[in-house]
Amino acid sequence: MAYLKFNKTELVNLEYSLKREVLSSNRAGGYCNTTLVGCNTRKYHGLFVLPIDRFEGRKHILLSAVDESLVQHEHEFNLGIRSYGDVYEPRGHKYIVDFELDRSHDITYRVGGMLFRKSVLFLHNEERLLIKYTLLEAHSQTTLRIKPFLSYRDIHTLTHANDQADKRYEVVANGCRYNMYEGFPNLYIQFNKAVEYIHNPNWYYGVEYQEEKRRGFEYAEDLYVPGVFEMPIQCGESIILSVSTTEVAPRGLSRQYDKEFQMRLGRSSYRDCLRLAAKQCVSRRNGLTSVVSGYSWLDNGLRQSLLALPGLTLFNDGDQKTFEEIIKGIYAQYDQQLYSGSKQADAALHLFRVAQLFGDYLGDQSLAWKKFSKVLKKILETFLKGERIGVELHDNGLLWTRLQGVALSWMNAYDSNGNPVTERSGYQVEMNALWYNALCYVIEHATSPADKKSRLIKQAIEVRDRLKANYYPMFWVEERQHLADYLGENGFRDISTRPNQIWACALPYSPIDETVRALVMKAIERELLTTRGLRTLSPKNPLYKGVYEGNQDQRDHAYHQGSTRSWLTGFYIEAMFRLYGKAFARKAAELVAAYEEDMTVHGLGCIAELYDGDPAHFPHGAISYSVSAAELLRAFYLIDKYKEDSL
Repeated sequence: MAYLKFNKTELVNLEYSLKREVLSSNRAGGYCNTTLVGCNTRKYHGLFVLPIDRFEGRKHILLSAVDESLVQHEHEFNLGIRSYGDVYEPRGHKYIVDFELDRSHDITYRVGGMLFRKSVLFLHNEERLLIKYTLLEAHSQTTLRIKPFLSYRDIHTLTHANDQADKRYEVVANGCRYNMYEGFPNLYIQFNKAVEYIHNPNWYYGVEYQEEKRRGFEYAEDLYVPGVFEMPIQCGESIILSVSTTEVAPRGLSRQYDKEFQMRLGRSSYRDCLRLAAKQCVSRRNGLTSVVSGYSWLDNGLRQSLLALPGLTLFNDGDQKTFEEIIKGIYAQYDQQLYSGSKQADAALHLFRVAQLFGDYLGDQSLAWKKFSKVLKKILETFLKGERIGVELHDNGLLWTRLQGVALSWMNAYDSNGNPVTERSGYQVEMNALWYNALCYVIEHATSPADKKSRLIKQAIEVRDRLKANYYPMFWVEERQHLADYLGENGFRDISTRPNQIWACALPYSPIDETVRALVMKAIERELLTTRGLRTLSPKNPLYKGVYEGNQDQRDHAYHQGSTRSWLTGFYIEAMFRLYGKAFARKAAELVAAYEEDMTVHGLGCIAELYDGDPAHFPHGAISYSVSAAELLRAFYLIDKYKEDSL
């Protein structure tokens, strides 16, 4: 029996099944994403979604959905499902008896005496989706009809019936080629057997996406159906449908499906799901290997890439090759941010942590330093010289971060007027913890005679010492027994209880001593720790919002004002291991194990972007977040390491 499996009772209950999504990526920027029963509820949902170079690599939905119909004795049974407001038509979900997600995602339908299975695979590193249809049982002659619903639009927009759509088609081997608009790639729909095609171009009006409606966005669009494919299917027969941007040889489709299926890793456990969720967040495209921040709509960035990188690769399955490919891609893609800065002011400092984690993985920090030293010294110099956007080095050794109207930290939500919800201008607690860690790392490992005599290292030592002397007195909040979140202009101190102070406890080099770190961690445990990560704000704060709901403005105010982040679980566990060693292993295992419940909620086999701060901590946002999967995998690695050390 598959690890991720749903029965008929669960599937026919739309209140249940429409809240659960299945995701498959081609690991080249493309994805297939829909709900358990195949009813799209987001504008981001689609069967065949690809980045398009001509449009700056933005993702576009070419094929929204496919309706399958089984025909016996001139009676047609449509297995599709779409929402038109409160009306679902067709209602093919009522025929579903089983859903499994393992190497492929499989849906089984019972229609009278027919038992029919649909299995979906998105080929890795190709722009091709394969769907295998198998008629498991039938007592009469059966016909399979396939009706494609085309979108041809950016994932962030909606489309409507128009006269500009090209309704022409071209017959190709066992299928057709379409292209609705100039500049888009061709869409080839082909089968592994001869089919009859009936061209009957039509728009389906007013298809609604309920999740967009709930979130207060535009939610209705029109989808284009060019025609219908029809073919007989025998009992026991399998038919392969190929959706691709290039024409294929139909005779090889069945063999290709079987080969791809055998190569896939299965999802037989919680940890397997995390590993595959992590792998889906690595993209190889146009010679560049990069991190996909999250599915389906999150933009990529340097900070997310560096936070996720070690867990996605090294602490997933020891994939050092991919780790090094992504580092190379980061240098190429984010050169400006690494050396001049950006709206992600702290991002470059996370590279020092990546180097340290690489050293931990190798068991040799000197090898890691050798690999990263040139880049890290150059980055350090830009901070020391004050050459970065929105960042100043002050005489006290601390970094002052400010850019008018811009949220420069990871807490970067904006309200409906474009104002930062949590601007945090000034001395940020995590920015300066990262800065201290970077200085210490370079000072300790730059030990060559030339380095020791260099102006860079001498200045780094002076700045580190001033930073160390000032960090605790400036950030410590005696009445709360934890660190302030940031210090602003005119002596302002934001003493809100937030998770940003955990960087000062989790990083290898800390500007506070062990006694203070223990007090900070107690405060975090008392007010921020949940079974789904750390809250972004204490419930005792009047600004706290424990449920992520409402319109976009309300949700943006809840985003960093109480909602939890599962990826901070990894930092929490690391900080506690630094304090208590193997004695914390059991509690760490409990924290990581709690997420297993989420394997069948929200995104199947994935960890969500965020959760409600209040119990029962429902998941929200992107269904699969790279840093979440990465940090839980790294937590697993730490737990295993401490268990091994205790033997």
